[in-house]
Amino acid sequence: MKITVAKTAGFCFGVKRAMEKVYEQAEHSGGPIYTFGPIIHNEAVVGDLEKRGVHVIETEEELCGLTKGTVIIRSHGVSRHICDEIKAKGLKLVDATCPFVKKIHQIVEERSEEGYTIVIVGSSSHPEVEGIRGWCRGKSVVLKDLREAQNLELDPKERVCVVSQTTFNYKKFQDIVEILEERGYNSIVVNTICNATHERQVEAREVASNVDSMIVIGGKNSSNTQKLYEICRSVCANTYYIQTFEDLQSQNFQSGDSVGITAGASTPNTIIEEVHKNVGIKL
Repeated sequence: MKITVAKTAGFCFGVKRAMEKVYEQAEHSGGPIYTFGPIIHNEAVVGDLEKRGVHVIETEEELCGLTKGTVIIRSHGVSRHICDEIKAKGLKLVDATCPFVKKIHQIVEERSEEGYTIVIVGSSSHPEVEGIRGWCRGKSVVLKDLREAQNLELDPKERVCVVSQTTFNYKKFQDIVEILEERGYNSIVVNTICNATHERQVEAREVASNVDSMIVIGGKNSSNTQKLYEICRSVCANTYYIQTFEDLQSQNFQSGDSVGITAGASTPNTIIEEVHKNVGIKL
């Protein structure tokens, strides 16, 4: 059996940086440590951090209940007011927001202060998008697909600044931008899809196009992994979405003569290596 592992599979720069920060705090901080939301969408990693004294808080209410300790902002970033709340309470703030996401915060803050309506292409419920909206000083709109772009109604006189969730599908972003341009809005378009995300998506499609079966590894709540699965599934019907090797064993996996493997940005190399090592042996 021929097994091809995508070169871009696994931790991206932003996630790797966030992981290094949180493990550094776990090792050296003397007080309680919290992450605002799970540091990455991987249950095994979050469980390991819990054993090391790093706890997850999910809501602003939980944050308001803290009286001491360190709060780590994950790579997705948060709204401005969350950062302000952490500082106001006298808590230590460790900002592990991905620099690419931080750049979007700066863009939308500056453009919204200039009077632009901010259009964010992405999922409104995703924490990265929620954080981006939280840096807008004025009106903001989120578009997740072509239908929402077609139904968007703005004043023709409005100035519009279009940005994207860093993990959004590049082709879909282009299609949405094309629709907005056809509507004749006075718009500035900033392609804020992370280069690593685009490269990962392109490579995943290429690998999936040349194998009998494709395995996509990542957390069930990982947006970028879900998009990788959609891309691979569009060119390889025999595509499997798993979190661990055990998941693959339960899915009646059919390998064929060749198997491709890719993984989301929050997938540790240990899991990728485990799947690679065992897929041709036990299945």
